[in-house]
Amino acid sequence: MSSALASLPAVLGADLQVPLVTGECVGYANLDHAASAPALAAVAEHVAEVIPFSASVHRGAGYASQVCTSLLETARATIGRFLGARADDAVVFTRSTTDALNLLATAVPGRVLCLDVEHHANLLPWRDVRRVPAAATIEQTLTDLATALAEEEFALVAVTGASNVTGEALPIADVVALARAAGARVALDAAQLAPHRRVDIAAWGVDYVAISGHKLYAPYGAGVLAGRADWLDAAPPFLAGGGATLAVDTCTVRWASGAQRHEAGSPNVVGAAALAQACRTLAPVLTDAAPEHERVLSERLSAGLAEIPGVTELSIWSDSTDKVGVHAFTVADRPAGYVAAYLSAEHGIGVRDGKFCAHPLLDRLNPGSGAALRASFGLGTTTEHIDRLVEALDTLVRRGSRWTYAPVDGRWAPTPDPRPRDPFGVGAA
Repeated sequence: MSSALASLPAVLGADLQVPLVTGECVGYANLDHAASAPALAAVAEHVAEVIPFSASVHRGAGYASQVCTSLLETARATIGRFLGARADDAVVFTRSTTDALNLLATAVPGRVLCLDVEHHANLLPWRDVRRVPAAATIEQTLTDLATALAEEEFALVAVTGASNVTGEALPIADVVALARAAGARVALDAAQLAPHRRVDIAAWGVDYVAISGHKLYAPYGAGVLAGRADWLDAAPPFLAGGGATLAVDTCTVRWASGAQRHEAGSPNVVGAAALAQACRTLAPVLTDAAPEHERVLSERLSAGLAEIPGVTELSIWSDSTDKVGVHAFTVADRPAGYVAAYLSAEHGIGVRDGKFCAHPLLDRLNPGSGAALRASFGLGTTTEHIDRLVEALDTLVRRGSRWTYAPVDGRWAPTPDPRPRDPFGVGAA
């Protein structure tokens, strides 16, 4: 266990037991945080307190409605502070990072420049976009961005804070400087960065940041787009409906400005409160304890993977020096889905396999199938989880699996698979 682990907030599922195909049960090694992180215990406790007050917001005279209104607006302010938002920035509640970036895409008054390493959430929404291939080094990638900015006029540069494939982080201040010199704004996909590092919109000079609660230990269906209000006020409402309007008659509509303009419908008050509680809980540990914990685990994992024949860890940039706890790798001559099924069925380890919604990047990093494996970790990950993964991969490469596996409905699975699929007993309901 890393020395920093004891000082980190508790997460739910740390004592989860899962069945193996061989009949035993083991503690679950959750190495799939990059897809969706478990809930912080403090978040789940806060949600349990909030749920009895569940009511509509803003125009309700009832006490519960007033409480929920306060919860929603307090959450907005809390999340803004957590992200280092400027005083006049809008903080708009969305469903996810994908939802937030699609909202921003409706407001950009011009072309968008991004890299080809992006998650599909930051690759696909833009209506008029140029995608620059990432070079072998960060230095050359920044040079290529500067060249593209000199060749054409762009309104926005949209980049990831940390790759959801390799965990490598871009130097955000350098990207902002390049964009500013060309008269462009910067949007940061912080879905992978925010759970691991402090984000500071004002200090970095970033114009927009998008995050997801389910990546940030608050899996209750809320995300946020935070940033400059002028583009958002000039854009059509993201959704047309109640809450986004000031006045409506049969012929005309006067739309609201600010966050309200893009939050039509009844808001996810519980999700907003959960995300705010996650921000309050994470803020004290994201500067020192959490990054140190991840550094220890990352070094241990990379060293272990390097010792296994045929295992190759993937990297975008040879000069990368900053990385969060996300590692992608391949195992020679074995399909990624097969390896993931084996790790789950025989060792109780959860990893991700495939192209991680970053197809252009994976096709370049792993020509051929493109598919890889990804181990990603966070606050509740222990050195035992890392060691179990390394030992399981070493066993597979040197001695093979104990069970049989085959594609089932497009996914690799143990055959047969005796593990129960309905532990809650709701399948027959």
